[in-house]
Amino acid sequence: MSSPESDPSAGPPEAGPLVAPRLRALRRRAGLTLEAAARAAALSPAHLSRLETGQRQPSLPMLLALARTYGTTVSELLGERAADREAVVRAADMEPTAAGGWTYWQAGAPGRGMQALRVSVPYGAQGDIVRVHPGEEWLHVLKGRLRLRLGETLHRLDPGDSAHFDSLTPHRIAADGPDGVELLFVHTLLQSPTAALCLGPITGGSS
Repeated sequence: MSSPESDPSAGPPEAGPLVAPRLRALRRRAGLTLEAAARAAALSPAHLSRLETGQRQPSLPMLLALARTYGTTVSELLGERAADREAVVRAADMEPTAAGGWTYWQAGAPGRGMQALRVSVPYGAQGDIVRVHPGEEWLHVLKGRLRLRLGETLHRLDPGDSAHFDSLTPHRIAADGPDGVELLFVHTLLQSPTAALCLGPITGGSS
């Protein structure tokens, strides 16, 4: 899998000139040097510097990686204000986003402390990635069968089953059958430099 830096796609249309100083401000707020932030987001320091000075536009995978690194959301990186958030998310407005082999639909208002997603996990995608990060996670199986490893314990969840756990517990999420699995997924994102969104790996691999 390519790193965020190698992704050739153009950045989202919202990622205009004002994103550059915001990226720099959020990195400083997180207490990270350019080198440390670039390493965590799988970017080169030179590339991150170009993003922060507006010489390059970030792609969506880069925004996801940087949001994960800075313990924030893509909405904050793009400068969305709280007043812009809608309480209701219509199915027709849920645009799919692909990352790490998974497909995501935003199922809640962006930029809040609790993030809600509908997630489609194909069989064999990210089955080896172990995630550990601050916060809590809740998931509910809609379709298919889920293989969830929490610490050393393996759980298999069927449609209608749910799990709620501390995400500092090492965890893996994978489809348990060839038809994949579809989930409702809610997680908290603590404002910490070490916080990580569960939106696929920063670098190559498979969860």
